Amino acid sequence: MLQLSLEEKAGQLTQYFYLGVPELPEDFDIESLPPEHRVFVEMPKFVEREMAAGRVGSALFVSDPVTINRLQRIAIEQTRLGIPLLFGFDVVHGLRTIMPAPIGLAASWDIDIVERAQAVAAREARAAGIHWTFAPMIDIARDPRWGRIFESVGEDPVLGAAMATAQIRGFQGDFGADRVLAGPKHFAGYGAARGGRDYEDAEVSDSELWNVYFPPFRAAIEAGAANVMSAYMDLNGVPAAANRWLLTDVLRDALGFDGFVVSDANAVKSLETQHLAKDPSDAAARAVTAGLDMEMATSEAAFAHLPQAVADGTLAESALDEAVRRVLRAKFRLGLFENPYADEPATTTVLDDANHRATAQTAAERSIVLLKNSGGLLPLTPDQLESIAVIGQLADSKRDLLGAWVFDHDTAETVTVLEGLRNRLPDTEITYAPGAGIRERLFPSQFDRADPTITATPNDWDDEAEITRAVETAAAADVAVVVVGQRQNQSGEKASSSTLDLPGRQLEQLRRIAATGTPVVVVVISGRPVDLQWADANVGAMVQAWHPGTRGGDAVASVLCGDVSPAGRLPFTWPRHVGQIPMVYAHYRTFEPEKQNERYFEKESTPLYPFGFGLSYASFEYTDLRVDANEIRVGETATVRASVTNTSDVPADEVVQLYIHQRHGTSSRPVRELKGFERVFLTPGEQRTVSFALGPDELKYWSAVNRDLVQDATTIDIWVGADSTASLATTLHVRP
Repeated sequence: MLQLSLEEKAGQLTQYFYLGVPELPEDFDIESLPPEHRVFVEMPKFVEREMAAGRVGSALFVSDPVTINRLQRIAIEQTRLGIPLLFGFDVVHGLRTIMPAPIGLAASWDIDIVERAQAVAAREARAAGIHWTFAPMIDIARDPRWGRIFESVGEDPVLGAAMATAQIRGFQGDFGADRVLAGPKHFAGYGAARGGRDYEDAEVSDSELWNVYFPPFRAAIEAGAANVMSAYMDLNGVPAAANRWLLTDVLRDALGFDGFVVSDANAVKSLETQHLAKDPSDAAARAVTAGLDMEMATSEAAFAHLPQAVADGTLAESALDEAVRRVLRAKFRLGLFENPYADEPATTTVLDDANHRATAQTAAERSIVLLKNSGGLLPLTPDQLESIAVIGQLADSKRDLLGAWVFDHDTAETVTVLEGLRNRLPDTEITYAPGAGIRERLFPSQFDRADPTITATPNDWDDEAEITRAVETAAAADVAVVVVGQRQNQSGEKASSSTLDLPGRQLEQLRRIAATGTPVVVVVISGRPVDLQWADANVGAMVQAWHPGTRGGDAVASVLCGDVSPAGRLPFTWPRHVGQIPMVYAHYRTFEPEKQNERYFEKESTPLYPFGFGLSYASFEYTDLRVDANEIRVGETATVRASVTNTSDVPADEVVQLYIHQRHGTSSRPVRELKGFERVFLTPGEQRTVSFALGPDELKYWSAVNRDLVQDATTIDIWVGADSTASLATTLHVRP
């Protein structure tokens, strides 16, 4: 550290957005712009000057390899020490080849395909010169009003931990030339924002933090995550970006993280806004002292004040040095000192790889959840169908199929649901009507401004005429595939919602189509659960396709036509109505548990679909549940086994799930907790024995009684089955 000045050390810990601006005429009067617009226009040149002065260690939001190499040359050739820059980007579920929404990937319950999907994302990103992704988002999400449930791993810590591990392995691999640093986020409790409102504060008990919100981060760290992003909000009254208990006592000391921590955008400067810090210097010193290593800034960085904080004695230089070491280790780990530049000629070859699109289709197929299939309406039988009506604006919207958090996509490569069905059924008459408009957001999305591919309902759209045309189109067909849901900008960051209703007149349109008597298949495109009570009671079949990505239309067609049997399973509890939120399967028994479904006087307080739910074109039978020992001692491990048989003539995947309940102990425990799962493929008539371990890792929990992890001598109820309502049961006794 002796070679770096205080200013250079602060620079290594500073990350700036580098946002391109349109070319301006030479005679353009910058002085005439409002201050905020002028800052935006002047920002690229400002960042380049800071790079040349050695006051930048990282840049984000650049995905053009030519630009990346130009900026890298500034850092290497124009600075005193020539330390390469670390380039980051939001590669959340793909760069150019877009995978299903992260909540859809979680719905696959398929560790292998999730790892493969994120390996494709990493390969494309690294080919473009990107070194680091701000992903995966592994916040537990238990309030579907929260827009970022779209990015999450769902409501359960065990499923979340498995998805975190798979994504870290996919992004990072062995840190080779085709991998990127992973940055799991947001540490911690961000998904518990009050009212599901993005950026709001969160009050989360220590018990819930340790038992629910921390486990996915522990798994990510054990998988080798090189970076962690802190959260924006106040957690229990302390902003996460300056929370020493969170960033040091928990993240480093308890969870064993040895990488570097980056703030979310402007979160260090926000310490002033949140009335924790008195000024930028105080904010910077408190963040580094807490354990934050790098500031993500859109304009002037608070970390520029770090040298003064050291001089004033408000920050120990040793703390500054340790943060710099962590950032430099990441750069060495990636080999940036030896190979700092992107291979520009190779970029197009990698991005054009057809195998990436094939992986995207497989991932989408495995994420689709069959919610209802009354009377065997699905799969469709093309030889018995002369015509299919495809209804809904989302059925032919390339951009909406991709979902939020994509910035370098190519919609020309995207296959819509309409196109997918026409590709799959070239000899069937397929008619299309866009139908009801989809209501726009009251507050526009900050991400849509720079995206020319955005799809929206035209201002002069005649809803009544278009709904009438859609109903007539459906009435004339043998079957109607009605695509409903939300646009891509209606979930994601700053896309929280006060309702789960279908936007606009989509439900009215669905009712009118169903009234024609034409069999109806509903395809839901969304990043969160929507209110499907009427549809569940009145239409023949429904599938949840999420925002399925680049090859989403082909995947939907493949599932609807039975080329694959759907085996996606819900990664959250699907409520009947927004008024039930939050609703989780792993709740506590509390008072009068036998009347749990009567908590509301006017509506059943049970979910529309339980956690882990999903139907199949096959049928499965669970038998012979057993434990290799009737009792074990605390600290020992038992093996739970169950047999599952495909009792149909359809080859298919099944997701076998293990749940437990602890009857008594130091603290009360939830009525059911997922403790293991395995997605297995079974041919017709095939039987498979699936095994799960139940030991200290599965049976320990954090108790508020002694404020530590405990494992009790107790009785454990065990269930194995197809979702969280599994009925095949046995018990295990745990002795002292």
